[in-house]
Amino acid sequence: MATIQAEARSIDNGNGHQLASCWYHPEGIPRGAVLIAPAMAVKQDFYAHFASWLANQGFLVVTFDYLGMGQSCHIPLRQLEVDILDWARHDCSAVLANVVEAAGERPIYWIGHSVGAQILPLVQGHERLTRIVTIAAGSGYWRENSPQIRRQAWLLWHGLAPLLTPLFGYFPGGRIGAVGDLPAGVIRQWRRWCLHPEYLVGVEGEPMRRAFAEVQTPLTSLSFTDDEMMSARNTESLHGFYTAAPKQMRRIAPNEVGADRIGHFGFFRRAFAPTLWTNYLLPELNFGNDQAVA
Repeated sequence: MATIQAEARSIDNGNGHQLASCWYHPEGIPRGAVLIAPAMAVKQDFYAHFASWLANQGFLVVTFDYLGMGQSCHIPLRQLEVDILDWARHDCSAVLANVVEAAGERPIYWIGHSVGAQILPLVQGHERLTRIVTIAAGSGYWRENSPQIRRQAWLLWHGLAPLLTPLFGYFPGGRIGAVGDLPAGVIRQWRRWCLHPEYLVGVEGEPMRRAFAEVQTPLTSLSFTDDEMMSARNTESLHGFYTAAPKQMRRIAPNEVGADRIGHFGFFRRAFAPTLWTNYLLPELNFGNDQAVA
């Protein structure tokens, strides 16, 4: 399979900032467009091999960094005023608008990894999407986290985040091996969500609940039994907010794809191209398995 080189583009987020994005163009006319919305503190480079593979299947694929992340970090994080809702309303909306313009009448697919699936209802223009695919996504409510990280989550939300954020002016997660560096507004908002049983809907209230209920695009959830962050209950909780969207929930064990581990991030490893990508993802993009390029 040929490695497709990305075209770097700067996108105005409509709120006074520029976002870094990468565009992976297939040979010939695209059969559709795929927008990959990243997980918390994950740089778009993480999705590069996956995006290149999708482009080899005939899709125009776009990745990007949220403001303050990766190549979209232009000033020190302690000087940046942004929260997760800004990422949805400004960053994601701006990138999707550019993808819509490029796609024309072709199908557009949203692949949301973790938080990239949580904030979709606030993205302007999401009704243009053909299908939503969520990867390792769920509520972040800490009491429902998988057993292996529940204690760490308690320490993060009751100790590290409230102590270190005011001290540094941002959350220095990269230094302590916890999530990654995050702007103060992001970590504080995320903390409030993770401490509430109904996560972002419980904190942000009825407007957020209505936003989820208004999403009618068909949605497929791909989650994993060994996800160290998202339990089955986390996944069910988040997708339960999408009350009007036709949903298909698929929970996959590593042994189903001949693997020892998938976890929260493993889906995007190149090793899963012939299994998870081909057999589980491509059918959701209306593209038959027999046509996949390894």
